[in-house]
Amino acid sequence: MSRRAKFWMVAALLAVVGMAFRVSWNALKDVASAIGADPTASTVYPLVVDGLMALALIAVLVLIGDDRRFALRVLVGYTAASLVLNYVHGLVPTLHTGGRMRLADWAPAHWALVLLASSLPVGSIYFGSDLVAKVLHHRPEPVENHQTTVNRSGSDLPEPGPAEPEWPLYESADPAPAPAPTTPPAEPTEAPAGAAPAGPSRKPTGAASARPRRSTGTVPAAARTTRPTRTAEELLTEARSATADWPDTELTADRIREAVRTSSAKARVLRDTLHAERTDQAAPETERPTLHAVPAPTPATGDTTAETVDSSEEKAS
Repeated sequence: MSRRAKFWMVAALLAVVGMAFRVSWNALKDVASAIGADPTASTVYPLVVDGLMALALIAVLVLIGDDRRFALRVLVGYTAASLVLNYVHGLVPTLHTGGRMRLADWAPAHWALVLLASSLPVGSIYFGSDLVAKVLHHRPEPVENHQTTVNRSGSDLPEPGPAEPEWPLYESADPAPAPAPTTPPAEPTEAPAGAAPAGPSRKPTGAASARPRRSTGTVPAAARTTRPTRTAEELLTEARSATADWPDTELTADRIREAVRTSSAKARVLRDTLHAERTDQAAPETERPTLHAVPAPTPATGDTTAETVDSSEEKAS
C-alpha cells in the first residue's frame, strides 16, 4: 500500500472515531447529570470514558507481552461500560431532559448503574496513569537487519567466539611410527582351518579411523607423557612376552596395542612380525618327513652255507 493510501485510510478512521465520539457524548453527558454531576462535570464526563478508551487503544498498539494484555483488558472494560450507559440512555427517555433522576425503576439495577457511572472517573485516573507509565518506560528491542550489520564498523561487530575443535586436540603421545624390525617375514603358508588370515590382507579394525587425522601442531609440554620412548626391539620383546600364550586367532592389532600401550601403526607392525615368527617356528615341523621303523632282513639258506664255508676256511688258516 502506498503512503498516500495509508494517509487517507488513517484520516477516514479518525473521522469515524470523531463522529462516534460525538454520538456517545450526548448519552454520557445526560447520564452524568442524572447521577448528580454539575454542568461542567457533565460536559467533561464523556472525555473520561471515551478518552481513556482511545488511550488504551494506543497502549495496545505500543506495548507487548503482559502490559499489552493489561491495556487490552482496560480497553474492553471501558468499552463495555460506555455501551451499557448508552443503552440505559436509550431506554430512559426522561434522561434527555437533564437533571437528577433514577436510572432504573428496580432499585438494585439503579444502584448498580449509579455505581458504574460513578466509578468510571476514578478508574480512569488509576488505569490511565498506569498505561501512560507503561508506555513511557517501554523500550522496544532494536531490530537489526542485514544492512545495519554491513554498515557497522569492524570494532562494533561482536568478536567471534572460539570454534569448537572438530578433531581431538592432541595426537597420541607415542612418537612417529618406527620402521619395521629387520627380521624379514617368511613366506605366507596356508593357515590352519578356522584361523583368521594374518598379514597385510587383514581388514582394518575398529580402532583405525576411516578418515585421517589432521595435524594440530606441537603438543604442549604438560600434555606429553613422561614414559621414555621405546625402540622397535624393546616393543617387539615386550609384545612377545605379552602374547606368548595367545592363540593365533586372538593375535590382533587392537589387543597388542592395549597390551603394550602403543599406537595403532606400531601395533599392526608388531602383529605382522609375530605372525611371521610363529609361521617360521611351525614350518620345520610340518615339512619334516615321517620316519618308519624298517625290520632287519632275514638271511636266506644259501647265505647260511656260505657263512659255514667261510668259518671253516678261517679255522684252517
